[in-house]
Amino acid sequence: MRTNKILSILLIFTLAISIIGCSRSTADNNASEKSNSTKTQLVYASTKDIRNINPHLYSGEMAAQNMIFESLVINTADGVKPWLAESWTLSDDGKVYTFKLRQDVKFTDGEAFNAEAAKLNIDAVMNNAERHSWLELVNQIDHVTIADDFTIELVLKNPYYPTLAELGLTRPFRFISPNCFIDGNTKDGVSGYVGTGPWVLSEHKENEYAIFEANDTYWGEKTKLKTIKWQVMPDHQTILLALQKGEIDLLFGADGDMIDLDSFKALEQKGQYTTVMSEPIASRAILLNSKKAITGDLQVRNALQYAIDKEAIAEGILNGSESVANTLLSPTTPYCDVKLEEKSYDVEKASQLLDAAGWLMGNDGYRYKNGSKFEIIIYYNSNNSQERTISEFIQDNLKKVGVSLKIVGEEKQAFLDRQKSGDFDLQYSLSWGVPYDPQSYLSSWRMPAHGDYQAQAGLEKKAWLDDRIGEVMIETDENRRQEMYREILTYIHEASVYIPLTYSRTKAVHVPGLKGVGFNISQYEIPFEKMYFEE
Repeated sequence: MRTNKILSILLIFTLAISIIGCSRSTADNNASEKSNSTKTQLVYASTKDIRNINPHLYSGEMAAQNMIFESLVINTADGVKPWLAESWTLSDDGKVYTFKLRQDVKFTDGEAFNAEAAKLNIDAVMNNAERHSWLELVNQIDHVTIADDFTIELVLKNPYYPTLAELGLTRPFRFISPNCFIDGNTKDGVSGYVGTGPWVLSEHKENEYAIFEANDTYWGEKTKLKTIKWQVMPDHQTILLALQKGEIDLLFGADGDMIDLDSFKALEQKGQYTTVMSEPIASRAILLNSKKAITGDLQVRNALQYAIDKEAIAEGILNGSESVANTLLSPTTPYCDVKLEEKSYDVEKASQLLDAAGWLMGNDGYRYKNGSKFEIIIYYNSNNSQERTISEFIQDNLKKVGVSLKIVGEEKQAFLDRQKSGDFDLQYSLSWGVPYDPQSYLSSWRMPAHGDYQAQAGLEKKAWLDDRIGEVMIETDENRRQEMYREILTYIHEASVYIPLTYSRTKAVHVPGLKGVGFNISQYEIPFEKMYFEE
């Protein structure tokens, strides 16, 4: 069935090429008559507008924020590296980080990046601490002092081991020109988007496109591309057609930002475009709400773990592009190589657990308890290209054990609002990947606005869990810290609040002439500055 779908997509592509062939040939001929100079504008197709990219807030696209605004340090596959800070030292008590700043950096409005600008930005983040409290570093910062024109001291309340990693995240600790502050702050908006990064936002037409131009005064390595056009295309079929017409050069992202895997596979098989996938970067899972009447029962949650065929999802629906997740966080994630019981697909075991929980099979093939039918609802983001297909597969899995699953797709904001309210039985969840996992991701579990908190709220040891997460962040002994992570991950695994499905990957599709396409350690960043067109 899935092979037929891929063949259908390939047929559509072939027809599209035949329809647009003449016009494209003419365009190519016209292009060949122009200068042979190397192409310097890249057109990137995104399902989302860049929106408000104030680096100290959360309503803008992170990839766009990362193009303009920079951090003291950056996270890489080889660990944390210097960036706007050329070096740092840590006090013996682990509470004071002293950063020596680069002295050759200016914001694109000409304002100097120095200790005063750095302190203003960090203070602006701290002045909105409640909004940023999901990030434990914000809770641990006591104050910032200026030691000299190019040296700042970041003073913490406690030793906090993820400090450098969290300073390197895409937000909120990025630097915007003080000239953009409003009344000395950024929490209520900014007057412009002026950073120190390799790109400058030169034009933005909401929900249509954004133009980024190379920063000619950039302190670091200059980009080979001169312009990035961020083209907004909410519909995946429109993106595919635009790709065929030669109107776009690059698709890049994870589930909600990308074409579905059938289309990705079809493009790969056709061979006209280059397709690339990152290493596994985040955990795809389903939240089971421990506060709800049905999923509040641990036996029921355990039964659902065994009722879903994760292998078939990974190999069938996801075309083998993702590996099965037997634990919420991959063992390759720091501190997460913990021995936990594997809960694999087992219809008989799932049925036995449901029987034991008092949910007995009725004549209609569904289970009942005290006259009530076992019926639950799964919600998904309707913009996500994979989750409806996965939901339909899970619906069929659960029917085999007598469980009725309703599927509801919602617009992204409604989906997020439901996470905050906790009004769900089942809902999709994606961890954030390194460098956020495990520390920043687990820290967010303590925030009521997050779906993880809401799903965990009915657990007997929820208060202990939140306290333990806070404690592990300030634990200075490495062995003790590892043991505390083991306790946390074991408890959440045994509580069966998550059904881990697969470890997801970021994907890219691009025209063959585009080179340097790769992935940063964070799935939310697009390394445009490394890309160029072949001469």
